[in-house]
Amino acid sequence: MNYKFLKIYMNMKRLFLNLLCLTACATSLFAADEPEKPWRYVDAQELRVINKGWDNTLRKYTRIPANLKDSVRPDLWERSQCSSGIGVRFATNSTRIGVKYELLWNTHLIHMADTGLKGTDLYIFEGDSTWRHVNTNRPYVNNKEEKICESTYVSNLDGEMHEYMVYMPLYDGVEELWIKVDSDAVITHGRLDLIDKDTKIIAYGTSILQGGCASRTGMASTNIISRALNCEVVNIGISGEGKMDNCMARAMAEIEDADLYLIDPVPNCTEMMCDTLTYDFINILRKARPDVPIVMLEGPIYPYARYDSFFNKYLPAKNAAFRRNYERLKAENPDNLYYVDSIELDGVEDDGTVDGIHLTDLGFKYYAEKMTPILRDILAKKTKK
Repeated sequence: MNYKFLKIYMNMKRLFLNLLCLTACATSLFAADEPEKPWRYVDAQELRVINKGWDNTLRKYTRIPANLKDSVRPDLWERSQCSSGIGVRFATNSTRIGVKYELLWNTHLIHMADTGLKGTDLYIFEGDSTWRHVNTNRPYVNNKEEKICESTYVSNLDGEMHEYMVYMPLYDGVEELWIKVDSDAVITHGRLDLIDKDTKIIAYGTSILQGGCASRTGMASTNIISRALNCEVVNIGISGEGKMDNCMARAMAEIEDADLYLIDPVPNCTEMMCDTLTYDFINILRKARPDVPIVMLEGPIYPYARYDSFFNKYLPAKNAAFRRNYERLKAENPDNLYYVDSIELDGVEDDGTVDGIHLTDLGFKYYAEKMTPILRDILAKKTKK
């Protein structure tokens, strides 16, 4: 009796598996007959470009005015052509989202992931106040001469309208960028209130501020702070060239809608530069924009400096020179000038660097978590005045 039921069970199981196989084959066959929707390529210029300080740049997605080209060092000019911090905002009901863009150089660094250096990040807005990372495009290019990157971030979306943001490469430039959506999708600029265009922080500094060496573009400190404060943060971190050039201060002073200046140049400066350049650089901003708060940020004490007897003294000496100028400026006019010392950022460097200097995602997250409440409080004081 048991054998009879077992035989029936095995026959039914075999029939079920055959039906399952036939169903899968049919589904595959019909799917093959249904052509995939074509992509629609939307120029980012038709959407909302954010975190850009000037409109009069040589290229669409570079970070300092074109008229500075003959006034600055060649290295400063070249590195300012990176698109660090610049993003594009949009809303769409597309069931797929992708990106296509043309790199300026297709560069590579030995200590930074290509996804951060020349990739892009897609974020989606959830709930009332949260931007969440969706995916990162992997900038596959076959050779140095090839500069076009194209990929799909996500498929099988629900077809409802959602708010999105894409961050551009940190250490390469972008000539052109297109957002890819379904051919029949709606795509708009998105809600104006999600990134407050009425609040703009201008952040000036070095390779660390530029985003070296985040594993992906959304993890640069200025981008984390921008999401946390719901405002634009213009990234003027120039790798190796944050040396307090007066022409840079004058250019920053021309940004009429600046609400706060974050000045973080010490890592690129010698002790003498901190001593002799700081006063004039800060004063240019103060005289041009007396109502705009300025936050002066000390340089970090790198982990190796605890054990290197020279740097153990040299890095604090640079900070001391920077602070002396702050105290001089503060004595002349106490309004709208703030100082953040390296003690308040203590811990950023512990397991937070890739090479003893440049930050990892952990370091950037820690940096942003330390700086965000400081900047929020200062902006709140400015609003109350």
